[in-house]
Amino acid sequence: MKNIYAIIFSCFTAATFFTSCSKDKTVAPSGDNTVKTTLSIQFDNIVGDKNLQLGTGTYTNAVGEQFKVDFLKYYITNIKVKNSNGVEYTVPKDSSYFLVNEADGASQFVKVRVPEGDYTSLTFILGVDSLTSVMDVKKRTGVLDPSGGMDEGMYWEWNMGYIFFKMEGTSNVAPADPSGQHKFRYHIGGFGGYNAPTINNIKTITVDLTTAGIAKARVGREANIHLMVDILKMFNGKTNVSIATYPTVMFADFSATIADNYSKMFTHDHTEN
Repeated sequence: MKNIYAIIFSCFTAATFFTSCSKDKTVAPSGDNTVKTTLSIQFDNIVGDKNLQLGTGTYTNAVGEQFKVDFLKYYITNIKVKNSNGVEYTVPKDSSYFLVNEADGASQFVKVRVPEGDYTSLTFILGVDSLTSVMDVKKRTGVLDPSGGMDEGMYWEWNMGYIFFKMEGTSNVAPADPSGQHKFRYHIGGFGGYNAPTINNIKTITVDLTTAGIAKARVGREANIHLMVDILKMFNGKTNVSIATYPTVMFADFSATIADNYSKMFTHDHTEN
């Protein structure tokens, strides 16, 4: 009788072992590009080694100027991913325009549909491409709808173009406005012009995922690529930006310097698979 119990126990243990192994086993992608799943990309805004806190956090740039940030929005568009075989997938344009808003936590998680696969790099545009910028306004819906106006919106009606990156805040080194507030404003755009060449601040960003963890996109689970977005790099770059010298920058030549700086603010922290 003891032998029978021993055999039953052994079989039960073996079955449990193999069941556990099968659960832990990595699921390979189907290889069928028609099988799509959701991939999440998180844009976690920070300032150096500190979390960005609108209106309350105080930060210092490379030239020693203290500042607070009250407003931060930027466009993430034209998303592409490349798998471990070197095959690139481009998210359809009608599903590839997002507006990241620091005041809206949900907007910081960009979600796209991609084929199952192991993705080793991510590419996107910070800004809005020229073709979209000049297409029929009636076709621009959602985050591309230009009806938001200048106060909260991301569109220059007078310049027929989107503001790709908008950051506003306060600093004692900025000149006082009529209300006595010391505000700075950086509204950066410019798609290259319609009838004549103008400033082009469209930035294509590619992020390598191999060091901090590739994204394993599978049906039934959602991989999340966690990016850190260090806005301090907008000030501290190849050319350091002084708030005292440049308290307001919009459609001007110096906007290209700011755009060059902020194009370096994205780093891959980790991937949750």
